Amino acid sequence: MNEDIIKSIATELNIKNNQVSAVLNLLKDGNTIPFIARYRKEATGALDETQIFRINEVYEYEVNLLKRKEDVIRLIDEKGLLTDEIKNNIMACKKLVEVEDIYRPYKEKKKTKATEAIAAGLEPLAKMIMAFPVTGSLEGMASKFVGEKVKDTSYALEGAGYIIAECISDNAYYRKLIRSYLYKNGSITSKKKKDAVDEKKTYEMYYDYCEKVKEIKPHRVLAINRAENEKVVNVSISINDSEMLDILKDKIIKNKESFVCDFVIKAIEDSYKRLIYPSVEREIRAQLTEKAEEVAIDNFGKNLENLLLTPPMKDKTVLGFDPAFRTGCKLAVINPVGKVLHIDVIYPHEPVNKYEEAISKVIDIINKYKVDIVAIGNGTASRESEKFIADVIKRLDHKVSYVIVSEAGASVYSASKLAIEEFPDLHVEQRSAVSIGRRLQDPLSELVKITPESIGVGLYQHDVSGKELSKTLDFVVSKSVNSVGVNVNTASFSLLKYISGITKKNIDKIIAYREEKGRINSREEIKKAKLLSDKAFEQAIGFMRVLEGSNPLDKTDIHPESYSIAENLLKSIGMSTKDIGSKELLEKLETLDANSLAKSLDSDIYTIQDIIKSLQKPNRDPRDDMPKPVLKSDVLDIKDLKPNMKLQGTVRNVVDFGAFIDIGLHNDGLVHISKMTDKYIKHPSDVVSVGDIVDVYVIDINLEKEKVSLSLINPV
Repeated sequence: MNEDIIKSIATELNIKNNQVSAVLNLLKDGNTIPFIARYRKEATGALDETQIFRINEVYEYEVNLLKRKEDVIRLIDEKGLLTDEIKNNIMACKKLVEVEDIYRPYKEKKKTKATEAIAAGLEPLAKMIMAFPVTGSLEGMASKFVGEKVKDTSYALEGAGYIIAECISDNAYYRKLIRSYLYKNGSITSKKKKDAVDEKKTYEMYYDYCEKVKEIKPHRVLAINRAENEKVVNVSISINDSEMLDILKDKIIKNKESFVCDFVIKAIEDSYKRLIYPSVEREIRAQLTEKAEEVAIDNFGKNLENLLLTPPMKDKTVLGFDPAFRTGCKLAVINPVGKVLHIDVIYPHEPVNKYEEAISKVIDIINKYKVDIVAIGNGTASRESEKFIADVIKRLDHKVSYVIVSEAGASVYSASKLAIEEFPDLHVEQRSAVSIGRRLQDPLSELVKITPESIGVGLYQHDVSGKELSKTLDFVVSKSVNSVGVNVNTASFSLLKYISGITKKNIDKIIAYREEKGRINSREEIKKAKLLSDKAFEQAIGFMRVLEGSNPLDKTDIHPESYSIAENLLKSIGMSTKDIGSKELLEKLETLDANSLAKSLDSDIYTIQDIIKSLQKPNRDPRDDMPKPVLKSDVLDIKDLKPNMKLQGTVRNVVDFGAFIDIGLHNDGLVHISKMTDKYIKHPSDVVSVGDIVDVYVIDINLEKEKVSLSLINPV
């Protein structure tokens, strides 16, 4: 393992060399990120999943960078042009673009104006000119090269100029200089195209827009890119060309007294305008896009994680309500464990307008199945359906609440092969109603059935690299599922596939086994029945819970490899596994000293601390600490709003410029980043996360566009 790469990663991530080495060795041995983060803290110094994921990413980049350096050194050496200086310069590069800059002059070129001139034998003339002589003339120098391939002196000088221009363009120092100057001093500009079509004026802000390259926000880069791709605007990076050219002239012209100066200046201008500038402009825009994509993907990942970890509405019978106009609203009653009890359809809205009939039917369903909560999808006809359900609730003689649930991805799931296998007798819309109800009961279990990209909690997710987005979102889902853990006897295929270290073959075995035997009674049974290989068992079993099994430790997230330590710990305080969950054990655990226990039990502090936490909360669910969804019984109308009004809402999406808050209207209100706090923040995610319940204040109401501006800052 390359020590320089390890040092580089440690420096970049601000951790120790031995932590990086430990992670890389564990990954090399086939350990998964969730397993390393949870059960190998003593080796990594308690690095979390995100840090381990990042180490792996940076390591892959550094390895690829080193490979490219070695390839470039070999290619230059094969040409017989490698020197120690070139080799050292290549090895000192921190980025791939720097390596490519050095390699550029040695690359096999396609046919260019310069290569044609070189083929005509004009390279010596270019070198003579770049020596900046003070005696003689250009004509005199060029006349020596007139012959079969060079018809006259003007052709010779033109060719020499092309060679000089390409040499300047290929110079790594000049390219780096211009790239840096362009980034620091350039402005990205967009202008509306003459015949552009933008009916909804989506990109109106960018019809005549200019912003410093170094200051432009990532979301604006992606917005400009989209406007350009949709042929609404032309985009360029503008700069003070004369200033940049003066810098180049100063660097290149060695003797201002030489008679070739004017000629070389023209070659510099040609090199800059025709070769360097367009290339560097593309590079900078690519860098801006890459950075913007990183930010967008990272933001999407954070939002997705918070959404997946939304607390489940446990022990509640839910009525899933998929709103629609013409085709009717689909209903699905789901019992507390997710079983579908009843499917129906009502037509309260236009064009059918069977309002009273629909009210009567829903009241009967609620009473018959003892429904606790109605989960209303936030799609078409959601606003009208919310009013309808609020009317239903007023006519009930017992308490029932409703909550607006994001439909994002429900239609994707409903038409999927998985949904068809799960509900072969239901129509697509009926499956959607089931999905809406279930994602309130247990968001994680339901949302894992949907491709992460289809869950709309990002910004410009369709404009970023699909490969990188999928990689990050799969990591986020895996991290979330493993942090919660699964009930091995009830977990679906969709949930099990994200468990650390197990394969489709393992999952098929587990599901077939529990169907045949009725249930799995212990983690040991999984091992004996060979449902998992030894390695898969090691990686996965800590995240798989067996509730009401033969061993009380199986319902905790303590790994079987640490059972003897847990049993000895309990024994040391006069307890046993039978006491797990008892008040007496909780009281004794509060008084324990983890450091002394680690020594006496021949273990490490991290393992002991985790065992104590697990024994304190054997069915630990990190979602229990999250804010519960806001339940409502009446509807809010935008016309009811007044400036400075205080409301409670749920954060639905966090983006670079603010957060969208569900306050009970058809459209979410926006809290701009400037209205989140009186303090400076880098990003809205510093203040809020998806799923947070927040108090907001109304700033502005636009009735025409049905938009509401909100603030987290009390205006009083």
